[in-house]
Amino acid sequence: QVQLVESGGGSVQAGGSLRLSCEVSGATVSTLCMGWFRHAPGKEREGVARIRIDDHSYYADPVNGRFTISKDNAKNSLYLQMNGLKPEDTGMYYCAAQWDLFCGTWPNKFQGQGTQVTVSS
Repeated sequence: QVQLVESGGGSVQAGGSLRLSCEVSGATVSTLCMGWFRHAPGKEREGVARIRIDDHSYYADPVNGRFTISKDNAKNSLYLQMNGLKPEDTGMYYCAAQWDLFCGTWPNKFQGQGTQVTVSS
């Protein structure tokens, strides 16, 4: 069974940075299409970034240029470096994964419990 455990959330002021981590068990990140979602109160869940098995990455427009998704095969983990945080980045952030060679859509087969990010102005 694939399990995802997120960590690294917290409260920061606008302009600050956070690095989210997602530890994977039951599968190896090198074989997975992986991504990050976020869900803010009153808003729909939205994809933030995803990464293919060949490390090609895709970013949603609101975070492009500020967030960086990466993975460490040796640690079997996924990361999201978030710089230049804005209040509108506030929300629960979830790690997600699925087996998808092309990774053309947001992964959703496996998901973690989430980690809260709060950005104050």
